Amino acid sequence: MTRPLASGRPRRAALALIAAVTVALSGCSAASGGGTTGGSGGGDGEITVAGTYAIESLDPGSPTGGSATGTQLASQAIFSRLVRPRPDGTLQGDLATSWKPDATATQWTFTLRQGVRFSDGKPVGADDVVASFKRLIELKSTNAANFAGYTMTATSPSEVVLKAAKPDAAVPYKLAIFYVLPGGLKGEDPAFFQNPVGSGPFKVEKFDSSGTLVLVPNPGHYGGAPKIGRVTIRKMPELAARLTALRTGEVDLVWGIPDDQLAGLQGDAGLKVETVPSTAVFTMWFNSSAPALKEAGIRRALWQAVDFATIIKRLYPRTGTLADAPVSPVTLGYVPQEPVRHDPAAAKAALTDAGFDFSTKLRLQFANAEFRPFNQAIVSDLQKIGVQVDLLEKEQAVFTKDLLALNWDINFQQLSNPTFDAANTLGRLYPCAAKRNGYCNPGLDKLLAAAGASADGKKRVELYGEASKIIWRDAVGMFPMAVKYAYAWNRRVTGVTPDPNGLPDFAGVQVSGS
Repeated sequence: MTRPLASGRPRRAALALIAAVTVALSGCSAASGGGTTGGSGGGDGEITVAGTYAIESLDPGSPTGGSATGTQLASQAIFSRLVRPRPDGTLQGDLATSWKPDATATQWTFTLRQGVRFSDGKPVGADDVVASFKRLIELKSTNAANFAGYTMTATSPSEVVLKAAKPDAAVPYKLAIFYVLPGGLKGEDPAFFQNPVGSGPFKVEKFDSSGTLVLVPNPGHYGGAPKIGRVTIRKMPELAARLTALRTGEVDLVWGIPDDQLAGLQGDAGLKVETVPSTAVFTMWFNSSAPALKEAGIRRALWQAVDFATIIKRLYPRTGTLADAPVSPVTLGYVPQEPVRHDPAAAKAALTDAGFDFSTKLRLQFANAEFRPFNQAIVSDLQKIGVQVDLLEKEQAVFTKDLLALNWDINFQQLSNPTFDAANTLGRLYPCAAKRNGYCNPGLDKLLAAAGASADGKKRVELYGEASKIIWRDAVGMFPMAVKYAYAWNRRVTGVTPDPNGLPDFAGVQVSGS
């Protein structure tokens, strides 16, 4: 099994920070490459990278694409946050130098770093933070669901207060995907995001409809400019093209590499290859509102019919392990559950006893060709017991639209958690009010609410464990695989830190000899 980083010690440290009355930071730079130099200019050298997902928008508050992996990758380079996660899941300050809750964790006070400026030279202040938060809520972006009923006010030029509708110990983690924009920005503004102003380590040199994003150092970044002169992020959806470009030197860094390609890359003396446990879990929700899938026994029987252990061993022997919880082992709130034993005969008998209509065709939707073999194997196993499935591979925009409209029976996603906290997955996606998978259980709602409200880290984990048990038992979905991310890069590139969310930070990257 994938294990918590450092046997869970960083995670326990993070929990202790939440429970403390105040969290004071050292004020070190979020841009690890430039923090010690304090230089006002950019570095030398250029790199080209090719991620798995296209960058279709630079607006992290967009209600349609703000939470997309490509948008998050770009946003963390261009914009600043109040806090940001380290690779081990603990938090460090970005615009905030300290934060503290009140006695009930319903009010959080953030002290802001002084002297920070946007890339156009204008100062970043409390009013910009508040305006960005209000915009996030008003646009009803995906992340806004984490802050239903919350308000933010500026109590001074260097302090903001976030008031929660109920006790919420996970506020700092939820803010890890909240980005601060200039306060004058209103609504969706495509023109602004074509060449946005931010306070992150990089500025946009070019962003075009092909999905190519070119970043250059922000010389005014509070931690100093990055040491790399230019980063080009290319849209290269086909795996074969990405790996060929890596081997020829056309591309310097790729990630999301499948197992069958790792051995060949590791044999290349010019490349470095690393894998890292991630926050991602292959998640296959059942639409519990669909007539054929209303019964938990039916959903669990379908799960039992699929030999996930064999599929993972064949397709992901090095980057996948059989999941034992709805969230990954590196996520706060992870508690292992009893494995679902593969037994196709028992599954078919259970479906028959439950009156399942074998003439029904279930619609299994997914996006991205890399997941096609995995889903094809699932369809094959279900067909072996007489369950018919239409496998629907959709463009990302169509997939997202149909996902939210519950226009599917089984939905596959590689669900990651950039906040490293179960509040962002279990707490946001599984309550009745979320309406994300057709499942509603008031008892589960109470557990999730209690977990989100508790300031006791150990208690939070216990409550999320109880919630996970219900989600697992009722087969709200199938949770087949905990994911490791594989990275490969040209050895001339140094300072690469593989990220558990597939969101590498380029601020510390350098090119040898530059």
